[in-house]
Amino acid sequence: MEQIFRNPGVTADLIVENEKGEILLIRRKHEPFKGKWALPGGFLEYGKETLEECGVRELEEETHLITEPRYLRLIGTYSNPKRDPRGHTVASAYAVLNYSGEAYPGDDAGEIGWFPKKSLYNLAFDHDEIIKDYYKWKEDRKKLGKSR
Repeated sequence: MEQIFRNPGVTADLIVENEKGEILLIRRKHEPFKGKWALPGGFLEYGKETLEECGVRELEEETHLITEPRYLRLIGTYSNPKRDPRGHTVASAYAVLNYSGEAYPGDDAGEIGWFPKKSLYNLAFDHDEIIKDYYKWKEDRKKLGKSR
């Protein structure tokens, strides 16, 4: 008897920090978590793109900011089966080291905003955890003498 495997959805989430140290968030326009703040991101287009290309596309679709795969740095992979009420998804979270353009809402974003570290809590999905890991990653890079 042939075994059938079910695979989770795959997403990319992006952490964009401005020169003031604020993190870019979107207010979700749709369920799940409609109206809650979240990191920009979305689902990988099967057979069409890498995770890094997905991140670049999603950032542009949701915030109109432009970046390139070479400016993304992996922060971590998040695979808790309960992280998304739509079903099991695995997210790779990336720090965006360089970007251009003016941020304004697009696609699934009802609104966008830049938030200081102290106000980054109670976000959609597990984005609180992702941002916490981002700040640890940043601190580790600083200890190693790497900029950004």
